[in-house]
Amino acid sequence: MRLNLLLTTVAAIAVAASTPGVAQQQDRPQQGGPIEVEIDQGVLRPFQIAVAPFSGQNGSDIGEVVSADLRRSGFFEPINPASFIETGLTLANAPDFAKWTNIGAQAVLYGSVTPRPDGRNDVGFRLYDPYRQCQLVSYNFTATSEQWRRIAHKIADVVYQRMTGESGFFDTRIIYVAESGTELNRLSRLAIVDQDGYNPVFLTQGEEIILTPRFSSNPNEITYMALGENYSRIYLYNLSTGRRESLGEFDGQALAPRYSPDGSKVAFSIIRGGNTDVYVMDLRSRQLSRLTSDPGIDTSPSFSPDASQIVFNSDRSGTPRLYVMRADGSGQRPISRGGGSYTAPSWSPRGDMIAFTKSSGGRFSIGVMNTDGSGERSLSSSYFEEGPSWAPNGRYIMFARQTQGGNTNLWMVDLSGRVIAQSGYQGRGSDPAWSPLLDPAPTSLGMNQGPDSCPS
Repeated sequence: MRLNLLLTTVAAIAVAASTPGVAQQQDRPQQGGPIEVEIDQGVLRPFQIAVAPFSGQNGSDIGEVVSADLRRSGFFEPINPASFIETGLTLANAPDFAKWTNIGAQAVLYGSVTPRPDGRNDVGFRLYDPYRQCQLVSYNFTATSEQWRRIAHKIADVVYQRMTGESGFFDTRIIYVAESGTELNRLSRLAIVDQDGYNPVFLTQGEEIILTPRFSSNPNEITYMALGENYSRIYLYNLSTGRRESLGEFDGQALAPRYSPDGSKVAFSIIRGGNTDVYVMDLRSRQLSRLTSDPGIDTSPSFSPDASQIVFNSDRSGTPRLYVMRADGSGQRPISRGGGSYTAPSWSPRGDMIAFTKSSGGRFSIGVMNTDGSGERSLSSSYFEEGPSWAPNGRYIMFARQTQGGNTNLWMVDLSGRVIAQSGYQGRGSDPAWSPLLDPAPTSLGMNQGPDSCPS
């Protein structure tokens, strides 16, 4: 995949180069023209960006969060502020471009936090291309002082989109299963955390075993499976209100729920009489439809973004493999072609790929393939990893990795397999699911875009 990184022309670079010039303590996170870059092959040199400290309340904190977000993407390398020649930048003036090209900055970001009479803050920022000497983008956000971290994520999203041409993924959250205790006495709790690992919150307290939490297209709605002492249930949970609702009692054990793209249906599997099949429930009518009837184990359904198809895994051929069918259950066909066992498929929000877990040769890997099964490749491999979940921009995948004899943690990999690292959340966790981009709250968060003087 190609990204349009809005860099300077080679000629401009050459000219410049010749010029002088809320959780328990153990679960807290530790704390010229465009150049086209092929990122799926070879080596990509991260984009050198200077993020100057913002002025005003929490200004320096905002700059640090933006830098950390951009660095985590793998496309950016924020320059050490100790090398900055120009300081005291203000929104009223453009930067001294030569002082930034002299330190190799391909973009300069700075801003300020200004209090308003109503108690909220205006957070403005500017992004400049010092080689072309023009403004790439400017924005002003209005928010409460408590929202400074979320504003920082939104700024990072704007910068990421302007520089790569793709939507950002920083103003998002991760739902996951937080783990604590020992192998013989393990506690699992439903939890949620910002994508960078901050603000973890437990949503359940360990009275049930939690499995496969998943977001709806509404970032405030999730579904998950809970195992109690004498029951298994699929729940819908509203993160804003805390309201929890069961999908009802089924003749058999229900598992692996996942929303349809518009949030109107939930697909899941039911185990009945030793057979496991895929069903879908209409949430308005509560009508249940059976989609598969093979004697094998059919489970882990995942809708395509246009809701026309569903990918699932089945062992009907003797080994777990990936299958695709129409949303009504017709046209079932296998798509995975390699050796090993395929599980936990997840359709990309872009619609062009399917992520999966594969076990082969005593190792587990996170991989992707085209929707027809072609182009399969592994992005990450280790002793044990599972449960891929796509970022809303379809470029990054979060999953759970366990070291041999060790703990399970959340990890992230990009589509090239070049950027792979433990996620911002450093606690023990599994079954991660990435939220859609969070919507701004109209009563407390506003934004206005300024002019862009750089030609695309």
